[in-house]
Amino acid sequence: MDHAESDDADDIPGDGRTETLVQRSDRNWADILQELRVTQTGTQIITGFLLALAFQPRFTTLDTFSAVVYLVLVCLAAAATALNLTPVTLHRWLFRRHVKPELVVIGNVVLRVTLATVGLLVVGVVLFIFDVVVSREAGLIAGGITVAVVVALWIVLPLAARRMRE
Repeated sequence: MDHAESDDADDIPGDGRTETLVQRSDRNWADILQELRVTQTGTQIITGFLLALAFQPRFTTLDTFSAVVYLVLVCLAAAATALNLTPVTLHRWLFRRHVKPELVVIGNVVLRVTLATVGLLVVGVVLFIFDVVVSREAGLIAGGITVAVVVALWIVLPLAARRMRE
């Protein structure tokens, strides 16, 4: 792995930054928290939507497939919420212990897992809504298209941007 692909890619000699390890860790931690704020808002909206569905009259007419998809989505929403809060709880438990660089490494991993979970949640919600409102086939097609869009925007685009930079 070359230096530009490592987790320390923002610590490239001659890049114009003159940060200490503590300053870089503080900046990276702030970036992670800001990114988590964005995912948290979306996750909260989706979770609220899912929880409200269970109290709708039509909910009792779901077939087994739709009910299972719904329950998986509730579990994914709960997991995304827990993951979103993990860096905050880590910070609280490790506050003033001088482990910010380690928090950044752990926070980065948690954020990546959070994004994967939210991606699955978005795909599942689209599949579920199309399945219930239109048809099973429409749900599977819409879910497949959403997978393609999420992969294109969240994986392919960043990798292409990284390659352009290199």
